[in-house]
Amino acid sequence: MHILTVGLNHKTAPVELRERFSFAEDRLELALRSLRDMKSIMECVIVSTCNRMELYVVCDQLHTGDYYTKTFLESWFRIPRQEFADHLYVKANQEAVRHLYHVVCGLDSLVIGETQILGQVKHAFLTAQSTGTTGTIFNMLFKQAVTFGKRVHSETEIGQNAVSVSYAAVELGKKMFDSFADKTILLIGAGEMSELTAKHFYSTGAARVLVVNRTLDKAEELAARFHGEARAWDQLLSALAEADIVVSSTGSREPVLTRDMVAPIAARRRSPLFMIDIAVPRDIEPSIHELDQVFLYDIDDLHGIVDSNLALREQEAKKIAVWIEQKQKEFDEWMETLGVVPLITALREKALAIQEEAVLRIERKLPDLTEKQRRVIRKHTKSIVNQLMHEPIVRVKELATTPKKEAAQEMFVTLFALEKLLDDNGDKTSEKVKHPAFTSGKLIRT
Repeated sequence: MHILTVGLNHKTAPVELRERFSFAEDRLELALRSLRDMKSIMECVIVSTCNRMELYVVCDQLHTGDYYTKTFLESWFRIPRQEFADHLYVKANQEAVRHLYHVVCGLDSLVIGETQILGQVKHAFLTAQSTGTTGTIFNMLFKQAVTFGKRVHSETEIGQNAVSVSYAAVELGKKMFDSFADKTILLIGAGEMSELTAKHFYSTGAARVLVVNRTLDKAEELAARFHGEARAWDQLLSALAEADIVVSSTGSREPVLTRDMVAPIAARRRSPLFMIDIAVPRDIEPSIHELDQVFLYDIDDLHGIVDSNLALREQEAKKIAVWIEQKQKEFDEWMETLGVVPLITALREKALAIQEEAVLRIERKLPDLTEKQRRVIRKHTKSIVNQLMHEPIVRVKELATTPKKEAAQEMFVTLFALEKLLDDNGDKTSEKVKHPAFTSGKLIRT
């Protein structure tokens, strides 16, 4: 039994290819069932986002599982294997487990430490579970991974501090204003970066957005996205007088705001004017920063914050990597114990059958027992059985994680004479666990 991850992401494939391998939400359940029905595949989860497509499978043989997982991709998307094979990564067993933990922590994301992927993995797992394509292995692995991801984001600063220019601008703004709820944002230019920065300010509660652009139509189009107001280019200074936060990003070769233009407005202000110049060349004359009540930051200031915060996240990532190694070791140990489950089940079944037979003999010999006395006898004889089984079960679980596990399990079966019970119940046990992971050598034939 093996765990396999086959996928592609922003590191291995261009967006033109990634978008061809996107699973539609309304067909995801069908895709899961189709993948699980492939030869060698026993469990599966599909993670599909804009930056990654990953198939997690439990298979009985690595080579076969790898081949049929790729065959599924080829068939489902109707894309010849040679067109995507070079862009795929394949991770097996311990490497696959570590990869999943890295993914849920945001360590494998385009922006290190981002939290959105954790929710996406959780959704992917719950969808697979409700579809019936997960079992013992993935129910344990994905629940542990999601729980671990939550712990990482709550106990570390991996997801804290801005790591994009637009977020860095908002972070600076928060140091100046307690709230954006009553603030007016002025966008100078209708470019992508100014729009993105304004979007972050707006999402944190900014009350009003003004847009000034040389082309009024573009200003109106952008303003509509924020339920804002568009102004003509000749109204720039009047709009500036109304603003608390200015985001400028035009293609001008000369400053669009000079000190002489801003000084009279700044002199009349009673509250700070926060200005962000993300244009190259700069839109706002640097000397404006010297004016009272004006706080001006350019693209280099924002990049400095981003670089500093990325360094902090990378430092946190090193700490998390140590935690991941420990979690992977714990999962490995749990996997090793799966082989003893049928043995323990057989021992319990045999012991409780003996206990039940003994109780029935006592009841036949003592027919006048009250119902209360019968319950006491059953309770105490079962307690004796459980106590006798406790130490052997603990020991065989411990030995299951050592190189002597197969010999220990063979000896366990021999000492408790479980061969016939295991043979007779082999099919039933297989139905319960649905995994070769629960078999041990020749002890159980599935």
